[in-house]
Amino acid sequence: MVTLAPIPPFFGLHRVTAMPNIRQVPHEEATGFLKKVLDAAVARAGRIWHIVHVMSVNPRVMDSSMKFYGSVMFGASPLTRVQREMLAVVTSRANDCFY
Repeated sequence: MVTLAPIPPFFGLHRVTAMPNIRQVPHEEATGFLKKVLDAAVARAGRIWHIVHVMSVNPRVMDSSMKFYGSVMFGASPLTRVQREMLAVVTSRANDCFY
């Protein structure tokens, strides 16, 4: 029997995690709508970030996710752009995520 350590809730503590294998479509193999969405990601960010690439098996979801992100980060809001970025950084850090 394998026993996993509990996942600590805060920064800097080690976690026992498993990384799932998610099938992805390589950019050079993309066609149609997926190629259009991936090309737009490269034009916007200079690369395809992993968080975007894992959605490559469902390009409509990827496109909707990127539009949602754009609305949250750049749309009208009572929060400033700096405050939104700060919330994203704190949330990523709290989740032990390097994005």
